[in-house]
Amino acid sequence: MLAETVKALTSSGITVHVETGAGLFAFQSDESYTAAGAAIVSRTEAFSSDIVLAVHPPLGELKLLKPGTILSSVIPVNPETVSALQEAKVTAFSLDLVPRITRAQTMDILSSMATVSGYKAVLEAAFLSPSFFPMFMSAAGTIKPARVLILGAGVAGLQAISVARKLGAIVEVFDVRSAVKTEAESLGAKFIEVEGAREEQSAGGYAVEQSEEYKNKQKQLIHDHAVRSNIIICTALIPGRKAPLLVSKNTVQQMMPGSVIIDLAASSGGNCELTKDHEIVVAHGVTIAGRSAYPSQTPVDASRMMGRNMLNFIKSLISPEKQIKLNFDDEIIHSACVVHNGEIISERVKQLLKM
Repeated sequence: MLAETVKALTSSGITVHVETGAGLFAFQSDESYTAAGAAIVSRTEAFSSDIVLAVHPPLGELKLLKPGTILSSVIPVNPETVSALQEAKVTAFSLDLVPRITRAQTMDILSSMATVSGYKAVLEAAFLSPSFFPMFMSAAGTIKPARVLILGAGVAGLQAISVARKLGAIVEVFDVRSAVKTEAESLGAKFIEVEGAREEQSAGGYAVEQSEEYKNKQKQLIHDHAVRSNIIICTALIPGRKAPLLVSKNTVQQMMPGSVIIDLAASSGGNCELTKDHEIVVAHGVTIAGRSAYPSQTPVDASRMMGRNMLNFIKSLISPEKQIKLNFDDEIIHSACVVHNGEIISERVKQLLKM
């Protein structure tokens, strides 16, 4: 949280503790938090609070949390992490599990961070590319616009479409969800559609695993468009699963030398077969950047957006009398709660652990 967001809590009478130096990478001094009404404390003191906010769950320090502490974070859903939270007897909420319903839009961390990533991905692609993005007409002749292929039309993909179009590129986009076609086209992209995609209402608007027949048709179509593209932005993810492989080694070999691939799915294995997370690889003349941490490279606005998401979620946990009140009949609270009193609450978490 930036100091401006902390002030919204302190102004309503809530005591806020901020760990010493917590905001330095987002250019927020301890003094700015003090001016917002917060107390600057040590990390251990911060963990003694009733509600603890963190980007990642402090798994190695759970013993510092009191039983019943509310931990709001982005929690990886795996047996080890969930078991540790159960043993600590904390109430853990993961904001990336907030349902995609209208009432929860102001709490949607995934959308906020995906917005940052989609924006930065196109800018880095333009920086790494040896060619212009827009068409140029000059006395030296006409420069053709870059062709950009975006894989996945979620929030990151749609933001990438918007930025790439503003830079003057010709943009194509692929997604298994037909529902995003209108949005993609409204931003100026051409939608590549493979017939026969499987969609599930229970997936809450996220992509789901597809049949082998569909994957084969998808693979060929993406290959055909990829080898004609100068830039590929990979954003396709399936929650709780390895990222789908969409750009094979063979496809990379046939792409034009100087092409660029930015893979936002790198931390989940990558959409490109040759991706390495947090690294730039050059293969067959194609530059492949594994990028899963763009928000940390845009710390001010990423923190501003995430902090506001956290603030709006916390408001749903606190009564007008400033008491913590957990209403598990509320779809948002029930969906986002990983564990409470040692029990797994979220149906989505139960489903992912079975997978």
